[in-house]
Amino acid sequence: MAQINPHINFNGNAEEAFNFYKSVFGGEFLKIIRFREIANDEFPVPDHEANKIMHIALPIGQNILMANDVPEIMGRTNENENRSKISISTESKEEADKLFNGLSANGQIEMPITDSPWGSYFGMFRDKYGIEWMVEFDPNYKGQI
Repeated sequence: MAQINPHINFNGNAEEAFNFYKSVFGGEFLKIIRFREIANDEFPVPDHEANKIMHIALPIGQNILMANDVPEIMGRTNENENRSKISISTESKEEADKLFNGLSANGQIEMPITDSPWGSYFGMFRDKYGIEWMVEFDPNYKGQI
């Protein structure tokens, strides 16, 4: 079966953000590639962007959270975009609280985590890097949507 993995674009702070995500979720990076590693005559990389992240991957459960820094030549990523969110389904309220509180630190809470009208434990926020998250524990969820 196909697997969906979220991918995030950053404006030069992908490594900082992913070290933060790693501190909350745990685990180890699968891969870190810097722009200097792929630089060549056909794809020159300015010195000030050489250490930025071309690709980073952090496994979280059965999925992989991936990201990169967008080279300045391509313009800035809109950090206030709100067309998508990363949704986390947890195995307990305690895990939901841990992830919600950890990831939302210094961010902007849109909906505090609490029991929802639809029967789950749910909250939404934008983290300190502008990424939007939803955290949910559904006691009736049996692995099928």
